Amino acid sequence: VQLVESGGALVQAGGSLRLSCAASRYTASRYCMGWFRQAPGKESEGIALIENYGETHYADSVKGRFTISKDIAGNTAYLQMNNLQTDDTAMYYCAAEKRCGSAVVVVTVFGNRGQGTQVTVS
Repeated sequence: VQLVESGGALVQAGGSLRLSCAASRYTASRYCMGWFRQAPGKESEGIALIENYGETHYADSVKGRFTISKDIAGNTAYLQMNNLQTDDTAMYYCAAEKRCGSAVVVVTVFGNRGQGTQVTVS
């Protein structure tokens, strides 16, 4: 499984960004996909998960502001991020795993991940 993130940028507080995760063939239809982030000096944090059949789960820190989705035909996952805050500054990673439950925290240990994309909120 190959995952390539894009869309990270410098944005002002209150702004929005959409991250994309281009995945290898069949990943979006056959795998759970999620996003986790890591800020300097902090542990990785699983923030969003979309199960094989589309059910979504979020960390409390982003619930109501971030939305995860996937385009099965395009083999791409997305993370729409609204009302960004300075605490959201981090490297954001896309990850995938064949099976998962509903716990967002486990996204950090998914066996497949991308190289990350930087989000900086000023």
